Amino acid sequence: MYTLIKNVIRFNHQGQEQPIEVLLKEDKIEAIGTTLSAVNSNEVNIIDGKGALIAPGLIDVHVHLREPGFTYKETIQSGSMAAARGGFTTICAMPNTNPVPDTVEKFEAIQAKIKTDAVVNVLQYAPITEGLRSEKLVDQAGLLKAGAFAFTNDGVGVQTAGTMYLAMVEAAKNKTAIVAHTEDDSLLFGGVMHQGKMSQKYDLPGILSITEAAQIARDVLLSEATGAHYHVCHVSTKESVRVIRDAKKAGIHVTAEVTPHHLLLSEEDIPGDTGIYKMNPPLRGEADKAALIEGLLDGTIDFIATDHAPHGKEEKEASMLTAPFGIIGSETAFSLLYTHFVKTGIFTMSQLIDWMSTKPADTFGLAGGRLAVGEKADLALFNLNDKMTIDATEFASLATNTPFIGWEVYGETMLTIVNGQVVYSK
Repeated sequence: MYTLIKNVIRFNHQGQEQPIEVLLKEDKIEAIGTTLSAVNSNEVNIIDGKGALIAPGLIDVHVHLREPGFTYKETIQSGSMAAARGGFTTICAMPNTNPVPDTVEKFEAIQAKIKTDAVVNVLQYAPITEGLRSEKLVDQAGLLKAGAFAFTNDGVGVQTAGTMYLAMVEAAKNKTAIVAHTEDDSLLFGGVMHQGKMSQKYDLPGILSITEAAQIARDVLLSEATGAHYHVCHVSTKESVRVIRDAKKAGIHVTAEVTPHHLLLSEEDIPGDTGIYKMNPPLRGEADKAALIEGLLDGTIDFIATDHAPHGKEEKEASMLTAPFGIIGSETAFSLLYTHFVKTGIFTMSQLIDWMSTKPADTFGLAGGRLAVGEKADLALFNLNDKMTIDATEFASLATNTPFIGWEVYGETMLTIVNGQVVYSK
């Protein structure tokens, strides 16, 4: 079966719009051109793109689907549908579930649920250690055989250097990645937001920047010693950017991601003691935000990931002292970044698509990430012309914990195609 997507555009590396048509044959891109209509219409399903941007499906290597254990926050079905609504065709799910998938049996149970419930490609992480505690390593080889994407204790840092070293030794041997939430618990001091002028203003305990950067400094040296691929989650501070930049210059195999909310917001945007603005790592200072943008532009930070972290409504409407950390992002990431960075000339469209699709695919050896003949038919169409308002009542996610509700944006997802099949249509 063929599908012909007509009346769409893409951007070349000079930033120029190009009208194109894209022909799909089952789950692959068959042809790209300006006039592909000669194909026998009886054999073709025609989709009118109505002038939308066509892009390779977005890839998010950092989401929380909350299943099993926390299905009131999100499920594999709702989280994958939220991803589809945001133009994501591949997402990678973190293992801080209950139970933690730290054995092959537990891991395979999640894999079975993904197979029946997910509407996009979902790759499941396994934990670095049993129970996400900094003690006993999991069976990496067994979990990789069961389908593990990579290994992470996201949500908590690995507190023991020796444990992280041994995990990296195994990862290097198994040719897999260690993906790190970097946070030294001994430097937390009960913090709930960035240690800065706003934590002083609201009289709330702060989280030091060094809490993150110190563990990255430790880990890049462990990566150098072991040869393991070390990937840093949600970089948030200028010190962290500096450490990663220096490590890359030294030839260490380190990669890094940044979230949309850390690029768009700083501590100065926090209006008061409200859990909606509580996230980990926290929103940092303006100098940190500028360093993250600079790091993305100069290649120190490799790509963008959402850290989609859904929570219950009542949980997040509490004080920062008691609310859980987390912000959702699957359904808003592309439109926010396009509106505030591409339309303003800070990023090009090619850069944004590179950071949200191509680079994640290249970094982890994933299928997709390119709009090219022979590639997987994982695609997304975005309306760049019409303004829309972010409306929580339209979310596919079960959660609404984001400060971006009510923001006006461009770049709404119109259509998402996974393996040649439409999984979301506006």
